[in-house]
Amino acid sequence: MSLSSSTATDAPRTSPVWVESMGGPLIVIPSSALAAWRGCTETGVLAGDATAADDYDRACAVEDLAGVITVGAHGAQALVLADEPATSCYLPGRRAFLRWLAADSETGLKAAAEAVLVDPATEWEECGTWLTDGPAVLMDSAEAGDDLGIEYPGGGMPAQAPVPLSAGRWRVRATHTRTDEGNRVGLVQLVPTES
Repeated sequence: MSLSSSTATDAPRTSPVWVESMGGPLIVIPSSALAAWRGCTETGVLAGDATAADDYDRACAVEDLAGVITVGAHGAQALVLADEPATSCYLPGRRAFLRWLAADSETGLKAAAEAVLVDPATEWEECGTWLTDGPAVLMDSAEAGDDLGIEYPGGGMPAQAPVPLSAGRWRVRATHTRTDEGNRVGLVQLVPTES
């Protein structure tokens, strides 16, 4: 993928890795906290018969377009791409997650996303602040972090995509925008904040 902007000059020029969901939200977890993410368990509320929420339940509880929840007991945070289980990828040059809401082609969707990102009239929903210690992984919130490298019994691997980030505090903003009759773009963008 190639973005023509000054913010994309130091980003790798490769095609993005798209991640699909099994039906729930996607999540972005710092690589350092992956082992602490348990995903959907048989003891959770949605998939089990428990009354205590598991990690997947907590991700599903995010009602805005995006939100931040804790991971594990050491203060790590994960970014939930909520609202709907749209196939998504990370655009490192824009520090944005592109969500495939409606499009006839990947090329058309990327062009629509670029138009939304550069349009000063784009209406953004503020979704809080995310603190991360560096690189992260985009994945299905139903998966456990420890299971990402384990093949499914029927074949195939859990979907995941690297999110090359530097450590920092990021303001999270999101939008779902129809750019034309064929393209409806979802974006969750990370904006650096002052320390």
